[in-house]
Amino acid sequence: MNNVNISLVGVGGQGVVSTGIILGNTVARKGINVVMSEIHGMAQRGGIVTVDLRIGDVYGPIIPEGKIDLIIGFEALETIRALKRASRKTRIIMNTERIIPFTVNIGDEKYPDIEEIIKKFDIRNIIGIDAVNIAKQTGNLQSVNMVLLGAAFATELLPIEEKDIEESIKIQFPEYSWESNIKAFRIGMDQYRILTKAYL
Repeated sequence: MNNVNISLVGVGGQGVVSTGIILGNTVARKGINVVMSEIHGMAQRGGIVTVDLRIGDVYGPIIPEGKIDLIIGFEALETIRALKRASRKTRIIMNTERIIPFTVNIGDEKYPDIEEIIKKFDIRNIIGIDAVNIAKQTGNLQSVNMVLLGAAFATELLPIEEKDIEESIKIQFPEYSWESNIKAFRIGMDQYRILTKAYL
């Protein structure tokens, strides 16, 4: 199999780490080598969080510059910041949610125009998904990360099957949330496929 390098980026409280754990555990249970690393910003809700996953014949946790195959962005600005590690071939999933940093709230900085940045840098292979709205449809606002996980699976870059991830979701979360999380995962898959046909 080909090696796959994935970077999950967002802020504290969005489920970035739990999504990385689900992905990593799913791959490992298939007998495939996987290495995971985490980087946390401020040790509080809202701090920057990055989780890197390397799948295949890899040993070190650091993804070489320009070698990321997939970016899963949980927040729009953090997705844009991660692009410096990407290449023209990198697939990018971006949750369209904006989480305003405290520096913007107190007037020290301005939140940038994400759409203008994307146009300026001619970013391709990027799919924006309103994961928050989809999560609301499932009745579980905390399932935003499962929407993005579904979209990631739909890229067909992952060496696992749909049933494998759904089993991992059941292992990771309490039983009362299985239905909503799996529903979010499936809608995320469908949404990515629809948007890919429309825009890529």
